[in-house]
Amino acid sequence: MGKKTNNRPDNACANPYTGIAVVGNMNVGKTTLFERMCKSKKESLNIPGNTVSVSSANIKGTDYIAYDTPGIYSLFSTNEDAQISRNIILQANGYCNIQGVIVVADAKNMKRSLAIALQYAEFGIPMILDVNMVDEAASLGIQIDTRSLSTLLGIDVVRTVARDGIGVQKLISGISEMKIANSLVEYPDWIRDYLTVIEDFFQAEEPNSKIIGILLLTGDPGVENYIENRFGSGMLMQLKNFAADANRGKNIDPAILLANLFYKKAEQIMAEIQTDEPPLKSPFIAEFGDWCTSFRTGIPIAVIILLISYLFIGSFGATFLVDKINNSIFKNILIPGAQKLMSPIPNAFIRDMIIDPNFGILPAGVFLALGLVLPVLFCFYIAFGLLEDSGYLSRLSILLDKVFQKMGLNGKGVIPLVMGFSCVTMAILTTRMLDTNKEKNIATFLLILGMPCAPLLAVMFVILGKMPISASITVFGIIFTQVFIAGILANKILPGRRSPLLMVIPSMRLPKPDQIVKSAAIKTYFFMKEAIPVFIFASFLVFLFDRLGGLSMLEYIFKPITSDLMGLPEKSVQVFIKTIIRRESGATEIEHLSHSYTNVQLVINLLVMTFLSPCINATIILFKERGTKAAITILSAVMIYAVLVGTVLHYFCRAFKITFT
Repeated sequence: MGKKTNNRPDNACANPYTGIAVVGNMNVGKTTLFERMCKSKKESLNIPGNTVSVSSANIKGTDYIAYDTPGIYSLFSTNEDAQISRNIILQANGYCNIQGVIVVADAKNMKRSLAIALQYAEFGIPMILDVNMVDEAASLGIQIDTRSLSTLLGIDVVRTVARDGIGVQKLISGISEMKIANSLVEYPDWIRDYLTVIEDFFQAEEPNSKIIGILLLTGDPGVENYIENRFGSGMLMQLKNFAADANRGKNIDPAILLANLFYKKAEQIMAEIQTDEPPLKSPFIAEFGDWCTSFRTGIPIAVIILLISYLFIGSFGATFLVDKINNSIFKNILIPGAQKLMSPIPNAFIRDMIIDPNFGILPAGVFLALGLVLPVLFCFYIAFGLLEDSGYLSRLSILLDKVFQKMGLNGKGVIPLVMGFSCVTMAILTTRMLDTNKEKNIATFLLILGMPCAPLLAVMFVILGKMPISASITVFGIIFTQVFIAGILANKILPGRRSPLLMVIPSMRLPKPDQIVKSAAIKTYFFMKEAIPVFIFASFLVFLFDRLGGLSMLEYIFKPITSDLMGLPEKSVQVFIKTIIRRESGATEIEHLSHSYTNVQLVINLLVMTFLSPCINATIILFKERGTKAAITILSAVMIYAVLVGTVLHYFCRAFKITFT
């Protein structure tokens, strides 16, 4: 399956590389897998004869081009999505050069995915089966024996969690070793006889003769166009007559008959390769599950559970655990060791580039990622795993679905927004669980706009605790109100759609701690493997910017805005700059300088710090997750908004003589 150089018609789909079609049912994670596999530069392609476009991009580290096809229910359906899924492969000799297929399966719904895989096996081209979302299946007590499935199908079967990048590299590595899948479906005698006639008629001229015969039975216009373009109208008429003769006297639609045959075989395979853990038969746990979805009892339960999650991730993970790791390992061992190791380097610039405490590659890149991001992320995955494995997460989503619909989200949007109060960086990552780009952009925008992370929140409580309760009501009232209003406006402004809340409602059960910890460790490892190079590169750029005088220049430029517009002390500039670099650094600075502020200035400063911009870590993840265009748009909007809020609040308090004293 190497590089191809065949001559092709001048078509939008033409390229000199081997094409790999990414296919499967709807909502199995095809697009997520496609984006994980491929480079960021994508092209939108039109398949001749269809109006729906297909995205294509080069697969990382290979000469292969992947094509993200629409999700389908059956290859024999008459809708346009199914036509594209058939046509893109049938045009292999003339257009997209499809030489292999990745069938993406939903581990939670293997029957329908296996039916699709068996249908694509009839094309007789190399194939690999990706069993995706295995973590979600495990939380439902579903286990898939992928080794037995691989033996049955005669192809490689890979397990992935595409959302987190787990297993994706293994899948890419297996593309060059794809095999032709076994044809396992047994047809009725009349279909077998008909296919024998078709194959004898073509002899060796058409490698796709079997699937052509099957699709002719269903009256597929795409295969008819393919035959006419390749062999002429005379050949097409002969073959259509063969299909008509075979169909004569049958009292069932061939497409329905074929779909039933493949589903029946998929069901047989399912019985061999899937085991389901029986739900826990506990009347109390079942009743508790019902309480979680009732508004009267569900809201108090949600508040308690989310508070516990916040305490575990924000207080234990982001504060206690991070402090312990940083103090005992990094500050006492690794940082002094790195400084001692680098001290013989004569060039001060190179030495500082590596070990500068503020922006050096080791302290601000590697050590920050390992000492701050890793423990918080690990705690988040444990908490998230407990909520998911117990069956509570789906119930929380149902409970809050109507509220979040107004903000362009569905009930699943509650998870990233709540997690923002522990760590915005981690919360942006959790937007992967949302289904559409619009939902991901809205959730990310709200996180960047108004979620104070754990370090900033802790300082807020300390500072506001010394003021009248009106100061706390003002700060948190503005934060929560503007998040809701901003969500409604973003829903109206941003293009795209909100997906309905479609999810399997599992039985409530006791989570399995060993499985959750193992899954959390794997997900954390894959993220850190991907993120650390990005952190290193970003640290290097910030270091250069600082050495070139960029940070000092920003402090000089923004003095008029902070002092004249928002009425803040000049020292606020360094607070904001430190906040952008690291929120905990800015939080520490505002606490240190609080004696030089009035109460009104402190309220304004805390709000602007919340709205201004995320820290460097979150900014890096923002660009990585949402892309350059969306990231710049979000950052520009929240920075302008932060200045407007600070300015309006300053003049409002001055006009009405509000002092918070």
